[in-house]
Amino acid sequence: MTWQALSADTRPVGRTHHAFGTRLRLNRLSDRGDGRLMIVPLDHSITDGPIVSGDSINGLVGALVEAGVDAVVLHKGAARSVDPGHFARTSLIVHLSASTKHAPDPDAKYLVASVEAAMRLGADAVSVHVNMGSRHEAGQIADLANVAELCDRWNLPLLAMMYARGPRINNTTDPALVAHAATIAADLGADLVKVSYPGTAQDLAALVRGCPIPVVVAGGPPVDDRAALLDRVGAVIGAGAAGVAIGRNVFRSPDPRSLAGDIVHAVHGRVAVAA
Repeated sequence: MTWQALSADTRPVGRTHHAFGTRLRLNRLSDRGDGRLMIVPLDHSITDGPIVSGDSINGLVGALVEAGVDAVVLHKGAARSVDPGHFARTSLIVHLSASTKHAPDPDAKYLVASVEAAMRLGADAVSVHVNMGSRHEAGQIADLANVAELCDRWNLPLLAMMYARGPRINNTTDPALVAHAATIAADLGADLVKVSYPGTAQDLAALVRGCPIPVVVAGGPPVDDRAALLDRVGAVIGAGAAGVAIGRNVFRSPDPRSLAGDIVHAVHGRVAVAA
């Protein structure tokens, strides 16, 4: 599914027909017109603790904007610490879910912000995290469905971050599980879905062909090999995905601006050819 098809007002994708406001915000997310996305999630702080020191979240976002990223993901409080001027050049996705790594079940995500709060912040989209297979899966799926309904009401795009994680999950990147997670997002009304890389480019291409909404691939665990990371980004785009969402590998880099710029080039500087 291409971004252009998603944005078209005549194509029933995700939530039946996208209203003008939803299409307008979707176009802001990918304003280069190539249908691709380089997103930098910065929502890890509630889970893991501070990702930057002091008030330097504003400096980090500024560096990412200079690198040309399409969007950043922030919790509502962090967003208030960022210069609004940055969002004239990149999009704001407000993350609505959270949990900490210290919880009895770290995979049990729950809502900590509302669609209305994101709208008040001027968000271009919101995101919700669901761990398929968690002991508390039911609440997460219900939250996703409820948020999708509110996003439909307010014409706000929804990015569903879908993972296979839980006591019965042995392989979080199993292609069948990744495809199942993506299907949940599409069936419940998300506009975009973020998933783990499902093993091979061929597996990803098959997932993209079968998913009715654009697929964004997560960056995965931290890696030190820049070339290997960029090769994976190229494989993701070559498989037909809409783009990547890479957080830890960017903000933990010694030079986030430089690495983000290289990823932006890999996403927007290549022609996607579905396998």
